[in-house]
Amino acid sequence: MTLLDGKGLSKTIKAEIANEVERLVASGGKRPHLAAVLVGDDPASHVYVRNKVRSCEQSGFESTLVQKPDDISEEELLRVIDGLNRDEDIDGFIVQLPLPKHIDAEKVTLAIDHRKDVDGFHPMNFGRMALGLSSYVPATPLGILTLLERHGVETSGKSCAVIGRSNIVGTPISILLSRKAKIGNATVTLLHSRSQNADEILAASDIIVAAIGIPNYVKAHMVKEGAVIVDVGINRVDDASAKRGYRLVGDVDFEAVKDKCSCITPVPGGVGPMTVTALLMNTLRAAKEEIYH
Repeated sequence: MTLLDGKGLSKTIKAEIANEVERLVASGGKRPHLAAVLVGDDPASHVYVRNKVRSCEQSGFESTLVQKPDDISEEELLRVIDGLNRDEDIDGFIVQLPLPKHIDAEKVTLAIDHRKDVDGFHPMNFGRMALGLSSYVPATPLGILTLLERHGVETSGKSCAVIGRSNIVGTPISILLSRKAKIGNATVTLLHSRSQNADEILAASDIIVAAIGIPNYVKAHMVKEGAVIVDVGINRVDDASAKRGYRLVGDVDFEAVKDKCSCITPVPGGVGPMTVTALLMNTLRAAKEEIYH
């Protein structure tokens, strides 16, 4: 069994990006600038954003953090987004989710200029991705593709099951793995809460992408011998023996399946670090105006 080490690969790619940024600046180009909007005091969101800011520093990017209280009005937040859209120094920005319940996340996503939408959530980018056109690919799916490619995982002609149909992970990765591309050409089944015979479909799949948000959902009987498993889930489960009283587990029962699969992502240290790295990859493309001129 091979661990698909996202943490180690993330460091390698960030070093590559940093070198490219220095060459870009030395030749008279602009240093990439990523901004993040953080609303409220959600602890997990603070950790995610802090990791993104640190990754910007490691990659030679400029970064800006815009923090707003959780009682900010939707109108005020939209004004913040409009200001970032207009700021020519900022190449790309993200609005960290989740947002407070009184703010319409869809309205916020639509307000972001698609040319700065380095999270890849705007319909313009999602639609271009679905059509196979150049776009900002959603960060987690792009991180997964990069992880598979850099580890030499073959996807062409393989059967792939994706569990979970969110617009952030499940739906886009199902499209990407089925398209005609180097990491693609798979036959993909998208499973969800209404799917019948899910266990049998999983057990017949060469590749499993688990993004359902249920701790340890994928058990040994659902995994084919030699399968490749990408575990997107990151869930807190109580553990009195752990220092913080909990531990992080994925959507896959790692201990139960590790001896059956050929490759698997660890949790933590698998897909998570690659999501942040993919955000940097998109921001670099934005700074170089590779997609929208």
